[in-house]
Amino acid sequence: AYAQHGYGKKAIQLFQQMQQESVVPDKKTFIAILSACVTHSDLAYGKWIHSYILASGSESDMDVGNALVN
Repeated sequence: AYAQHGYGKKAIQLFQQMQQESVVPDKKTFIAILSACVTHSDLAYGKWIHSYILASGSESDMDVGNALVN
């Protein structure tokens, strides 16, 4: 919800907190964090998320794949 309302930085911070607490992201989380990277204009973090998604095998999900393309 943060990313959808223009709070990309906050969404990224929450995702980083999830990572620190070993929370495994689902496809909705991946889609939201990719949107946050666009909203916050954070290409470097977007690339990191892309590699994270590839490593998790989630790129085969159609919705996540579409988010990567956008």
